[in-house]
Amino acid sequence: MTPVIALVGRPNVGKSTLFNQMTRSRDALVADFPGLTRDRKYGEGIYEDQRFIVIDTGGLTGTEQGLDAEMARQSMQAVEEADIVLFMVDGRAGLTAGDELIADHMRRSGKQAHLVVNKTDGQDPDIAAADFYSLGFESIFMVAASHNRGIRSMLELLLPSEEDRVEADRADRYPGIRIGIVGRPNVGKSTLVNRMLGEERVIVYDMPGTTRDSIYIPYERHEKQYTLIDTAGIRRRKNVNEAVEKFSIIKTLKAIDDAHVVILVIDAQQGLVDQDLHLIGFVLDAGRSLVVAVNKWDGMDPEDRAKVKEQVKRRLDFLDYADKHYISALHGSGVGVMYESVEACYESAMAKWPTNRLTAILEDAISQHQPPLVRGRRIKLRYAHQGGSNPPVIVVHGNQTAALPGSYKRYLENTFRKVLNVTGSPIRFEFRSGENPFSGNVDRKTPRQKVKQDNDLKAGRHSKRTRQKSLKR
Repeated sequence: MTPVIALVGRPNVGKSTLFNQMTRSRDALVADFPGLTRDRKYGEGIYEDQRFIVIDTGGLTGTEQGLDAEMARQSMQAVEEADIVLFMVDGRAGLTAGDELIADHMRRSGKQAHLVVNKTDGQDPDIAAADFYSLGFESIFMVAASHNRGIRSMLELLLPSEEDRVEADRADRYPGIRIGIVGRPNVGKSTLVNRMLGEERVIVYDMPGTTRDSIYIPYERHEKQYTLIDTAGIRRRKNVNEAVEKFSIIKTLKAIDDAHVVILVIDAQQGLVDQDLHLIGFVLDAGRSLVVAVNKWDGMDPEDRAKVKEQVKRRLDFLDYADKHYISALHGSGVGVMYESVEACYESAMAKWPTNRLTAILEDAISQHQPPLVRGRRIKLRYAHQGGSNPPVIVVHGNQTAALPGSYKRYLENTFRKVLNVTGSPIRFEFRSGENPFSGNVDRKTPRQKVKQDNDLKAGRHSKRTRQKSLKR
């Protein structure tokens, strides 16, 4: 499905300029006076193989009469047709009464609307956008349409990525929360699947390697939809000889990628081994939420149980945000409780947070602990927004972000995790530095002009030293 984006706003805020930049054309007339665009105009754009339709509209004032009323009707019809509405405002003019009226129209339309603050070139972005936060939009983009700045990052967030399109396809085929059951061979994965389903759905046999392929099983529990994914056990690489087993491992890794939440099954009688840690690494690399199930807990004496709990606590110290359950898949003890953890993990992995909340958390974290100095300059982190789900991605914008040390990144992750109450899911951060408006500029001075500039600079330094000597005297 091709997304449709409508551009609306007051006259002369730069809608036609943005239309031309997004469609890479000059189809829309642009001039420095209001009211040039009257009919709505359609154009096609492409961003990283994703096609989209853009609709340019006439300016709205909120108090239209006569011809302006017909233009307003055309604009509102474009809003009805669109999947995404970009409400454009003028960062130089600031917030006006007309902007407030249009914002009220956008709220009543019920459409997915985003605020775009244009004409931010030559201004501090935070100052340019300060007045517009009162409009209450969750996402705000700062752009300079005439200079093509900020548009690519805006499209990146607005348009569905390849991963989002794959996720939509998975959701159609496997409804509800997808739960992947992974672990070493013969730890009780298929027994756990049958227990969660309440029926003998997959073969259970006391021999490693019974399950060869990943099995997707949709079902319903308490009027909620789930899809269980039973996978083949993964052994250490040196023990994998059969070609069938190698394909089974590939299928298991794909199942981890398909899942929303992964339950790692560990054999309590064998304890936590290195291969379990390798599997945890696969899950975290895929960015999936994790629940740890220590199986075969029945029949163990209290001393052995205490040793296993201490081992899990010590070796999985880095997974303090993931729930651990001690269960018996054979007898069903502790299995039902895992659904609470699965649902909490899913909510955390798929959560949507508004930009103003993430930015407020970032500002609070910075006020508690400032970023370090780099070459005598303080690293500045300006604002944060969400860049994706499953796992949650938080994009932080600022200056010199490439120099941010790992310890400060971990501090931010722990702060966001605590405030947002993220359970079981890893959080990924992306740090982006602002675009340099002077990058790519070519020095067009002639050799004679360069010599004159060097002489002027030398004379300036000399005069400064002379003034300092005269002050000392």
